[in-house]
Amino acid sequence: MGWERYAVYALPDGALGAAGAAWLGWDARAGRAVAQPEVPGLPRPAAELTERARRYGFHATIKPPFRLAEGRTEAELRAAFDAFCARAWPARAEGLAVAAVGPFLALRPEGGAAELDRLACATVEVLDAFRAPADAAELARRRKPGLSPRQEALLRRWGYPYVMEEFRFHVTLTGPLDDAERAAAEAALAAHFAPVAPRPFRVARLALMGEDAEGRFHAVHEAALSG
Repeated sequence: MGWERYAVYALPDGALGAAGAAWLGWDARAGRAVAQPEVPGLPRPAAELTERARRYGFHATIKPPFRLAEGRTEAELRAAFDAFCARAWPARAEGLAVAAVGPFLALRPEGGAAELDRLACATVEVLDAFRAPADAAELARRRKPGLSPRQEALLRRWGYPYVMEEFRFHVTLTGPLDDAERAAAEAALAAHFAPVAPRPFRVARLALMGEDAEGRFHAVHEAALSG
């Protein structure tokens, strides 16, 4: 299958991964839709709150989606991904908690995220030779109002403004919400995910992802971080 774009994600597994896939309604590992739960206290049904986030699956972006560079193949990308994972160390944080990230909600690390940040920065850099340069349309799509000069520079260099020191590890849970919805959803989701959020939280594997023609992301290949 030919993929529109690739990405590198951290896909939570175990009870958290199962709960997250169900919450979003898309299992990126299995490549299929799943039934969404009824969560008490939500301001709107889960299907509406997650519509924008669903196609990406339950994930934390490590290397943002990119088109494969001309002359490169998926086999070469997979080999480079495997080689990187073989020498990269697992990363951890004390835990995960529901928090606002701008207008949407996500699971964010507790107690600092330095190890996760280092892993993401290294992944972006090492695999960048496989990224096709962003064209004008892609730059315009990712150029949001209010980008700082540094974020604009990162966008031009790496194809995305929120990488390197601007990276913030997060596992997206919703699309944009207004203030009242966000407060209600945050309380409901904190209660929903608390029983399955591991302490500590560990990223011991990375997933190479592919985007299909409908814009949904699938796990193409996973590798353990065994440095």
